[in-house]
Amino acid sequence: MKAIMVMFDSLNRHFLEPYGTRTGTRTPHFNQLAQRTVQFERCFVGSLPCMPARRELHTGRYNFLHAPWGYLEPFDDSVPQILSRAGIHTHLVSDHYHYWENAGGNYHCHYRTWDAVRGQEGDPWIALTGGLDTPRRNQRQLSPNLDLAEQDAINRTLWNDNEEMRPMHRTFSKGLEFLDVNHAQDNWYLTIETFDPHEPFDAPARLKAEYPDSYEGPLFDWDNYGLVTETPEEVAHLRACYQALVSYCDEQLGRVLAAMDRYQLWEDTLLIVCTDHGHFLSERGFWAKNYMPVYNELAHTPLFIWDPRSKQRGVQRQSLVQSIDIPATLLDYFGITRPSAMQGRSLVPVLRDDAPVRGSGLFGYFGQMTCLIDGDWVFMRAPKTPDNGPLNRYTWMLHDAGGVDVEGDFDFAVYPFSKGLPVPKIPVLAKPLNQYQQEDLLFNLRDDPGQQHPVEDEAMQQRMCARMAQLMKESDAPPEQFTRLGLAMPD
Repeated sequence: MKAIMVMFDSLNRHFLEPYGTRTGTRTPHFNQLAQRTVQFERCFVGSLPCMPARRELHTGRYNFLHAPWGYLEPFDDSVPQILSRAGIHTHLVSDHYHYWENAGGNYHCHYRTWDAVRGQEGDPWIALTGGLDTPRRNQRQLSPNLDLAEQDAINRTLWNDNEEMRPMHRTFSKGLEFLDVNHAQDNWYLTIETFDPHEPFDAPARLKAEYPDSYEGPLFDWDNYGLVTETPEEVAHLRACYQALVSYCDEQLGRVLAAMDRYQLWEDTLLIVCTDHGHFLSERGFWAKNYMPVYNELAHTPLFIWDPRSKQRGVQRQSLVQSIDIPATLLDYFGITRPSAMQGRSLVPVLRDDAPVRGSGLFGYFGQMTCLIDGDWVFMRAPKTPDNGPLNRYTWMLHDAGGVDVEGDFDFAVYPFSKGLPVPKIPVLAKPLNQYQQEDLLFNLRDDPGQQHPVEDEAMQQRMCARMAQLMKESDAPPEQFTRLGLAMPD
């Protein structure tokens, strides 16, 4: 048995041709992928953003109710590690530089072997102590990312004139090297994971030329984590930069599909293509993520799977699935029983004939709105306490004291998923959420797929609250989360 997962970061499904993009972005290899796999129409995230999403892809369970961005915990079940222990060679190739820094530095260690590609975003990589005469940048992007932008400019000097040195290109090349060497062997799982199309939207000039716009200012390919205040020309330019980078992602995906053809891997190899979450590209007046309600621009993600057992290709599936279902699907494929703490379900029934494996699911950020998708409905629950408290993080892997209430009551808690290990209960400084997350939001996706018209229906909101509380209980949510959200804990 063999498996490949190709994972992108911040890939907005509305820019992909198989999902009916109206942006004009050209993604011919995603079109080819859709013709050769099962395309999921209702895939939703669980925990956001980057590292919480990756913890889910190891453990197959929500973690945003207990902890924010952080490490894998000592009690976590890691699917790559489970596979390795079962005799499956697991290998990771990634340029996602958060793996190599504090608060992310143990995920890759759960693979049998791994390879790191440096240089994305502001990765502290190339040392140039005398500084660099950096290209003049549009000041709008510098305020939140000044240090990152300086280091990013230094890193870019390695590939400005050599496309093959770009981090994403090197990442896919290393993944293809694994296939070149090991394609004829059995029992392996390869993860090819790239940071793109995450900001900055640094794409080759030849692809940027395919998306012309009227902007003529200084370098401007890095959006701000805030409201849209840019001119129409600047907005169009940033979106064009993202389009060019998505097309570059498409080209790299095409290299994997070509390798699948070359080595006839379609006969015996599972292929999963996914992302961690979406990204706002000026929709609703927002850029990026993390501070707004988790609208579908973030929560509703692309997912494609080829399973050589069912041999379903060129079809779409409407059943609800989530990120936590991917690790369960991998274990099922390799014939390994999933751990009791895993909430995800194998997607084999959905792949086979669209038989549902779940009717509802939770998603969100730690300490922000908690969201529920239930059938055609999405419900976003805002905190009901003035200070958004009480709030605690449960972790043995505290990487910094930022946000910790040092005068609060530290304690320990035992949860079913911690396997009897008491977990430190660390109080978090409570503070109100921003103005965008202070009111509940209810949407009917069947009638309003764009989530433009919140529904005022008290009876339905109460039903959603009850369902959310039930799923939170099933997820072993701590009692203070029910208090913070004004929900009654089910018996």
